[in-house]
Amino acid sequence: MIEAQSQQIPKQASGLPPKKVKAQTLNTIEVEDSELIARFKNEDTRSYAFNLVVRKYQERIYHHVRKMVIDHDDADDLTQEVFIKAWKGLANFREESMLFTWLYRIASNECLTFLEKKKRRFFLPIHDVKKELLTKLNSLSSSNKSMHLTGEEIEVKLQKAILQLPDKQRLVFNMKYFDDMTYEQMSEVLGTSVGALKASYHIAVKKVEESIVVED
Repeated sequence: MIEAQSQQIPKQASGLPPKKVKAQTLNTIEVEDSELIARFKNEDTRSYAFNLVVRKYQERIYHHVRKMVIDHDDADDLTQEVFIKAWKGLANFREESMLFTWLYRIASNECLTFLEKKKRRFFLPIHDVKKELLTKLNSLSSSNKSMHLTGEEIEVKLQKAILQLPDKQRLVFNMKYFDDMTYEQMSEVLGTSVGALKASYHIAVKKVEESIVVED
């Protein structure tokens, strides 16, 4: 198990490296979502409202996608696709869920579809796709390009360990560990029970801890 030096370790993942403090949290509200949706459903203010939606959520969605596909260009393309689908579907949004969980659901599905298509397109087994993502991660860390990577050895080890998880479990880990989402929010995104998500996250944390220790 890795020592966290003087920094505080999250209670739910005591053996993992400390998380960075984000400038924004998922509860940050610039404009109320209900107001954005109401403006979007009005044809006179639709484009303006959607621009506000993009400004409010684009960065979060991009980083959510980037942690799954690693490559900036792929993440950028998928993020655009997420908002294209959001544009097409937002008029029928019934507000039974939160707007950001609805967007996360679209983004998560896009990530899983993208990774599955990559395996089918190149006839690659899952381990080869993981190897490709690891290669991209190593390239990013060595060139110090931004992906919430600082080049610090511990964070690169963490990212490599996360890549060993199955794709759906990576989603669970990323949403809980990096995005600080509640299990109820994650349940809305993934359509999985809270109990199953807690179990999946617990298993993911154990796998990541063991992977980091082995690498050490």
